[in-house]
Amino acid sequence: MTLTSILNSTFILPENSFERLSAVVREVSFPKNHILFKAGKKESHLYFIKQGMVRAYAPTEEHDVTFWFGMEGDPVISMNSYTNDQEGYEDIELLESCVLYQLSHVDLRKLYEEDIYVANWGRKLAEQELVKTEQRYIARQFRTATERYIDLINNQRQLVQRVQLGYIASYLGISQVSLSRIRAEIK
Repeated sequence: MTLTSILNSTFILPENSFERLSAVVREVSFPKNHILFKAGKKESHLYFIKQGMVRAYAPTEEHDVTFWFGMEGDPVISMNSYTNDQEGYEDIELLESCVLYQLSHVDLRKLYEEDIYVANWGRKLAEQELVKTEQRYIARQFRTATERYIDLINNQRQLVQRVQLGYIASYLGISQVSLSRIRAEIK
């Protein structure tokens, strides 16, 4: 995805504001399995995925618990670092080699102070991410694993095709054996 399409999907900026924001963005690449964010570390950048896929997870003694996937166009943010300038609680791993647009928190905060349109863009970004988090939380609380899996198939088929089943099972809060049963029942 282009930087223009990603930034405009959040909030369409006037040309001058767009130029100021895009001027502080740089393109970076990392290999598959790279850990982009590490729990317990304050992150100084946010990213947008140009190409590739990532997952956010929390490691436990028994296994990692995957709670989010990101693909082309999605922001990759440690919200605690972004909003509170504190250590993040998640690890973010690249599931594929990725090309990302990188934006420093310092540069972004400076633009927020100088340009009301960029500040509104940032507010909309945070609001959109809050709504997505709320939707995931509600689905996890009130829908069965089968319903959540069917939702993935219907709304995020690429994710189901590109992510290994163990991560999808973790995301759904079930074992890989249970996911295999669900997949067999649906077919």
